[in-house]
Parts: sequence; C-alpha cells; structure tokens
Amino acid sequence: MKPFAIQVHGSGIVGMAAALALSRQGLTVAMTPPAAAREADLRAYALNAASVALLDSLKVWSALPADARTPVYDMRIEGDAGMASALRFSAWQQQVRELAWIVDAAALEAGLAAALRYASHVEFTAEPVPAGLQVVAEGKASATRELLGVVFERHDYGQRAIAARLVASEPHQGLARQWFRAPDILALLPLDRPQPGHGLALVWSLPSERAAALLALDERAFEAELMQATHSAAGELRLASARAAWPLALARAERVCGPGWVLVGDAAHLMHPLAGQGLNLGLADVATLARVMAEREPWRSLGDIRLLERHACERETPTRAMLGVTDALLQLFSHPSPWAKELRNRGLGLVNAATPLKRWFTGRALGL
Repeated sequence: MKPFAIQVHGSGIVGMAAALALSRQGLTVAMTPPAAAREADLRAYALNAASVALLDSLKVWSALPADARTPVYDMRIEGDAGMASALRFSAWQQQVRELAWIVDAAALEAGLAAALRYASHVEFTAEPVPAGLQVVAEGKASATRELLGVVFERHDYGQRAIAARLVASEPHQGLARQWFRAPDILALLPLDRPQPGHGLALVWSLPSERAAALLALDERAFEAELMQATHSAAGELRLASARAAWPLALARAERVCGPGWVLVGDAAHLMHPLAGQGLNLGLADVATLARVMAEREPWRSLGDIRLLERHACERETPTRAMLGVTDALLQLFSHPSPWAKELRNRGLGLVNAATPLKRWFTGRALGL
C-alpha cells in the first residue's frame, strides 16, 4: 500500500482546510473523500480575521460567491433590560474594516472541496493508509478518537440550537444582533443568502423542551414567536427555509495528541455557539499545526511527539480560555434568578462604557 506523509480523517471544513494547508508544504496527504453536498444546509458561521486569512492563503476565500459571505460592521447585544443594557461593537471603533464575516456553510464546504480537486499532493481514500501523521478531524462523534482511547469529557447543556434562514423587511446593514435572556440566546446574523441586504441567519439556543415546542409550530406561528422575541427590531421576519436543530454541549478531549496522531476541531473541543467561535477555534488548530509542521527540524519526523506537543501547548491556553468564557457566559445569562439578571444587565452596560475593555474583548474574538 502506498505510504503517505499524512492521513486526514474527516472531510468537514476543518479536515479539508487541514489537508490543503499541509499539502501546500509538499507533503503527500490522504484524506476521507468529501461528502456529497448537504441538501438545504442551514448552518452559517461567523469567521474572524485569522480564519479569513487562513482561507485566503488556501485560495478559497476569494473564490466564494459574493452572496455567500457577508461582512459584519456592527454588533449589538441586548440583555433582559433591552437597549438599557445593550452592548455595542463597531468596526469603526475597533479600527478594522469589519468585525467578522458571516459565511454560508454549504458554500464554504463547496469552495474547499473545489480547491482540493486541484491539490496535486492530496489523494482521497476511505481506507486507513500508512502515514507518518494521523490528523483526526472527524468532529464531535469521532470514531478514530475513540479507537485511540482518548476520553472526550462531555457536559450536555440540555439545550438545542434552532437554525433557519430568514428574510427581514428592514435591511440588515451589516448589523449582527444577539439577545441574551434567561433561558434563551437568540442571534440574527446578516447573510445575503437568500436575499441580498435582507437575508438573516437565525441561531436560537433554548432549553430542549422549549425548542421542541417551537419546532412543532407552523411557519406563521414560529414567525410570530420570533417577532415577539426580537421586539420587531429587525423588522418583519419571514422564514425562507426549513428549520434545523441540534443538541448543545461543552466537551474537551483529555489529550489532543500522541505519538503519530493529533486531534483538531470538534474532535478536540466542543463549545456553545453563543460566541460564534467554534469554527474559528478549529481553523486556528489547523493554522498552528501547519506552522509547527513547516518549522520542524529536518531530522524530526512528522509524528514525533515532541513536535506535536508544541502544537498542543500553543493551542492549550486559547482553547481552554474560549471554552471557559463561553461556558461562564452561558451560566450567567441562562440563570433565572433576579440577582443574575441584575448582574448580567449591569455587566453589559459597564463593558459598553469601558472602551479599552470592550476593545480587548473584540480583539480576542477577532483573532487579533
């Protein structure tokens, strides 16, 4: 059987990005064949500057259709007290062109798959092959991680996220909105699919029973619930797609590398979508791994544990911090007690008034 330098397990966004990034170093890569395009994929991702830079270096970013990526120029986060407890961010204040980009998941997967077809050092195989390094990017239910005997410590939140595409009567103007209220968190993200200037991606995290009840409603009743939850801030909202939902959890692998293997993306860590940083963490894993491989000593093998520990050490602090922050925010904003409500509303107002602190938070989210 033909040997390869690297085998990538998984063909999602993180797996495809890893195969492209590593193959660009002249390394031969075997990877799982990309799955067929998902019908009516409703996922949308918020990508920070670092993720965009990686995709641009892979010649994927500029190839995406114009309506599949929408810049976020402003962000508004409201607590239980509405605008009185609002936290506002703007690209102008942060001295950047945009705070983030909202990207259609299906278009991004298609763009990565197209780039792989022209990657001369990448071959597709569904079978295990001899390789110096096994990169595990199979997602939260990774079978390879299980075969490696790695414990995936998981805490279920008892919540589900509802996703859908919407069309708003008011133009979005590059504004991302979030409502943090006990016990739900609702986000309306600007995305020019399905309608330029008026398209929105919905991500609504709720307790599982409440999510099931909302999913059981017909379209008009669901839209009425949306209008009430958003106080009509984005204008009249109409569903432009079906609705999808998935369970939410916090999880982290007890170790992310070993001799000859490394975990990246959701195979290594899983977080709540309230901060929109899940894919950014996964792409940061890819960028760090690719750089560590490029900087390795000539005599050191790709699967050398000391080499892989460099990657793991560099990713440890930002990953642990992001998982910890999102979990703490969820616990604070989902707690029903009056003192928690008062604390979160005052906290949003204080952060909004403290420009240096707000700039620091935004810088961490932007990957700057």
